[in-house]
Amino acid sequence: MKQISGIAAKQRGFTLVEIAIVLVIVGLLLGGVLQGQQLIENSRVRSAINEVNGLRSAVTAYQDRYNRLPGDDGAANLAALQARGGAWATVTQFGNRDGLIGGAAPAVGTAALFTTPATEVLGFWQHLRAAGFISGDPAAAVAATLPVSPWGGGIAVTGLEVFALPVGTNKVCMNNVPASAAQAIDNRLDDGLNHTGRVRAVTGLLAQQAVPTANPNNVYSEATVFTVCITL
Repeated sequence: MKQISGIAAKQRGFTLVEIAIVLVIVGLLLGGVLQGQQLIENSRVRSAINEVNGLRSAVTAYQDRYNRLPGDDGAANLAALQARGGAWATVTQFGNRDGLIGGAAPAVGTAALFTTPATEVLGFWQHLRAAGFISGDPAAAVAATLPVSPWGGGIAVTGLEVFALPVGTNKVCMNNVPASAAQAIDNRLDDGLNHTGRVRAVTGLLAQQAVPTANPNNVYSEATVFTVCITL
């Protein structure tokens, strides 16, 4: 009997106190993981907003120096830009100085804006880089060398109408933005609604002039990703 009692004692399960300690530890670990994910997401949102603010400053500085919009510069003459020397000698795009970043751009709401950007859309980045206002290769001529958003999507700029933001107003657009991040950007820069104000967002990629549809219950659905456009 003593031997049986000894075996039973060795097989004794966890006490309530031990189980409680384990649950507390698991809860702390899960809380730490979730908090870490939120910190990462917040950091990406800040990075995206800083990108927009940085572009605003770069465009203003470019206009102060050249009295033209980057991408729209050149008077339809590439040689005039390359003649500035230095990094300018490697640029491949020029604009027509009509005050609009656009030209024969593909529909803004399609993937083409981020995969095969039009002349002035691509030139926007080349000119800012050649002038030294942003980093990167001024000779970049394919979408793969264009800026990448914090979520791995593309970053493009256009002056054409997009999501009911009118022609002539320059916008920076990012695709592949998670709903929570799109909502956070809209909350910080605008009114928190995807279909009004200076921040517009649509699910996926829609037609160039499509107006984002408002959902009064949940404008930014957590199950989707968005293309977000912000006026510069």
